[in-house]
Amino acid sequence: MALRCKSLITSFAFLAMTGCTIIPGSHYEGIESNEKTQNLEQELEKVNIQLIDSALITQQKKARTAAKPISSLVGVNTRDYQYKLGVGDVVTVGVWDHPELTIPAGTQRTAEFDGFKVQEDGTITYAYASNIPAAGHTISELRKDLVTRLARVIENPQVDVKIVSFKSQKAYVTGEVKQPGIYPVTDTPLTLIDAINQAGGLTEAADWRTVTFTRGDKTEVIKLEDFYANGDISQNRLLQHGDIVHVNRNDKQKVFVLGDVKRAGTVGVTRYGLSLAQALSETGGINENTADANGVFVLRKRNLETDGVIADVYQLHAKNMTALVFAEQFKLQPSDIVYVTSAPLARWNKVLSLLLPSLSTVDAIDDLSGN
Repeated sequence: MALRCKSLITSFAFLAMTGCTIIPGSHYEGIESNEKTQNLEQELEKVNIQLIDSALITQQKKARTAAKPISSLVGVNTRDYQYKLGVGDVVTVGVWDHPELTIPAGTQRTAEFDGFKVQEDGTITYAYASNIPAAGHTISELRKDLVTRLARVIENPQVDVKIVSFKSQKAYVTGEVKQPGIYPVTDTPLTLIDAINQAGGLTEAADWRTVTFTRGDKTEVIKLEDFYANGDISQNRLLQHGDIVHVNRNDKQKVFVLGDVKRAGTVGVTRYGLSLAQALSETGGINENTADANGVFVLRKRNLETDGVIADVYQLHAKNMTALVFAEQFKLQPSDIVYVTSAPLARWNKVLSLLLPSLSTVDAIDDLSGN
């Protein structure tokens, strides 16, 4: 089994060295063994080969951390959060036992209409207290200042101050969300996850794995999938005025299905995942009359420098009815290559015309599709 799959990967590498793009069903000749291919065959010993069976499925399930309902406020510092007033915000002021200093609620008026707006100079003006600094201050600081000033004319004033309109601060949610737009920053902490939810959530075309978060001149990548699926609370952020959350498209979130299938091509991976069975189904399934049901392979690229292996190769024995269950449970990852051969594996090197593009070619396709 290991020898057969090594032959499969060696054929992938041949294509990489020739620089040729192979279309499934075409025929390519002229590949000759040389020192480069021999050296490459030695490197291809660093390949993980596994059968898609119950043991592998169990292993994958254990490796995937189950998604957990996590409070969007966990992982960000909201304990000491205090909203600071800004120009355009509106407050109301009430003084207990002094109705002359409290504007009564009117049926035809709103609290925002009757309230006190923070002016361009950052102040508000109230009876017995003019030009009170407000911008950049918390509601508690404003109340304390009012109490101090009113105490000059009222004994032990009991003052109530509320914000009735938040106009000064906002965050932006753009890209692949259902309702992109401007969202106010208020006295209730607004996190990155909250903002995406308020924007209606992600669209079907959204790259659910990562979003970009920009504050000032600094941009970082937030791994959204790590938050939702793995409970990585470090991915959340407490938003401030001017922050931008951008959700990219998932153009590169796809797998390649090639070989002896009815419609070779790419299949998109949604945020709900994609199984091997779904990928084969999306391409019309294997050709029953010509395909080798035991020759269903999944090639997953790895980083040799960090992982110590070039790729993981998984094989499905589709002639076994139980394998159909395994195919449904085997989860694919973006950029996986699914290949179905129509030739016995023992003759693999003689059917180069059916080989899929090399891993490097797939990377090139990804780059082109992203432009």
